[in-house]
Amino acid sequence: MNKLTIDDIKLDGKRVLTRVDFNVPLSADGSVSDDLRVRAAVPTINKIIASGGFPVLMSHLGRPKGGYQKEFSLEPVASCLSGLLGGTVEFASDCVGEEIEARSRSLKAGETLLLENLRFYKEEEKNDAAFSEKLSKLGDIYVNDAFGTAHRAHASTEGVTRFFDECAAGYLMEKELRYLAGALDKPVRPFVAILGGAKISGKIDVIKKLFDKVDAILIGGAMAFTFFKAMGYEVGESLVEQDRLEMAKDVLGEAKRRNVKFVLPQDVVVSTASDGSAPAKTVAANAIPSGHKGLDVGAGTIREFKKIIENAKTVVWNGPMGLFEVKQFAVGTAEVAKLLADITTTGAVTIVGGGDSASAVAEAGLEDRITHISTGGGASLELLEGKILPGVAALTDR
Repeated sequence: MNKLTIDDIKLDGKRVLTRVDFNVPLSADGSVSDDLRVRAAVPTINKIIASGGFPVLMSHLGRPKGGYQKEFSLEPVASCLSGLLGGTVEFASDCVGEEIEARSRSLKAGETLLLENLRFYKEEEKNDAAFSEKLSKLGDIYVNDAFGTAHRAHASTEGVTRFFDECAAGYLMEKELRYLAGALDKPVRPFVAILGGAKISGKIDVIKKLFDKVDAILIGGAMAFTFFKAMGYEVGESLVEQDRLEMAKDVLGEAKRRNVKFVLPQDVVVSTASDGSAPAKTVAANAIPSGHKGLDVGAGTIREFKKIIENAKTVVWNGPMGLFEVKQFAVGTAEVAKLLADITTTGAVTIVGGGDSASAVAEAGLEDRITHISTGGGASLELLEGKILPGVAALTDR
C-alpha cells in the first residue's frame, strides 16, 4: 500500500470529498434492507469529523437510465447513516452545481453531507472531465473509501482525482487492499481458494492467476458443470457454457501440469425444477440423470472440502456453491460458510470476496466469525486476477 491514507493528511477545517459505496438494497418501503456497506464507511466518516473536517459523501445506487428516478435516490441512505453516526446527515437533492457547493461550504462541526446519486448523470460512468471538475468543487481534499467501485474508471473514482493535490484511501479501502493483496503476496500456507458461481468465463483469469499462488482450488456452483462437460460427463439440463469447453479443458490440463490440487464436486444435488417445487436428490457428479439439473454440491463434496479447508491457514472464497437463493439448494454454500467460520476461530485468515458469498455469510449470521468480508465482488475478483484498479492507481503516492 504505497498510497496516501486518511491518516497521512490534515483534515481540520477541510471539506473532504469522499467516494463511498452506498450501492445498497432497498426494501419495498424504501428503507435500506442491508446496511453492510453503509456501516463499512462509518470509521472513515468518523475520522473526518473527529479531525475537524467536513465529510461530503458521494455514491451511486443501482443502474438508473439517466436523470432522476425516485427508486434510485440515495435519500433513504441518509437516514440510515444518520442513525449509525448518531449525528446530522444532510441530504443534497443533486450532486453538482452552485447550490450544492454552497451547502458543502455551510456545513457545521459534526455535520455530514450526502449527495444525490452520481449516476443520475451519464457523465459519471463516462468519466467526463467537465463533470469531474464540477465534483471537485465540493471538496478541498479527496478520499476514496469505495473499494466496490475501485475497478471502474469513473468520474468520481478516477477523473476527479486530477483536480486535487492530495487524494487518499479511506480506512475501508486500506483494509480491503491489505487483506486481498496481502493474501496473494504473502499467504500463510496452506493457501486454499474456493470458487463458485454460475460461469467459468468470469473466473477463468482468477483461476489462472491463483495457480501460481495456492495449494488447492475448490470448485462449486454451476461453473462446475462446464468442467464436467469438458471431461465427457453427462450433465443433464445443468447450466453449461458451451463456448468455454476448450477453456475448461485447458484449465484442467494446466492444474495437472502445475501439480495444483484442483477439486471438483464428487456429488451434486439435482432436481427437475430450480425453484424448489420438485423433489431433489443427490447423485454422483458423473451420473446426472436426463432432464435434471445440478443445483448444489452434495454432502460427499462438503466432506471432501472440509478435509482440505480444516488444514488451511489462508482461504479466499468467491462465489456460492449452488443456487443459494432457493433454500433447498443453499446447504452447500451455508456449510462452506460454517467451515470458514470454524477455522477462523482457530487462527486461519479467511477472506470472503463480496457479492453472493458475502450475502450467504450474512444470512448464516457468521459475519463476525470471518476475518474479512469484502464489500466489492467485482473489484475483489479483479484484484485477485492481478489487475491494477483505476480507483487505487489514481490516489496520491506516499
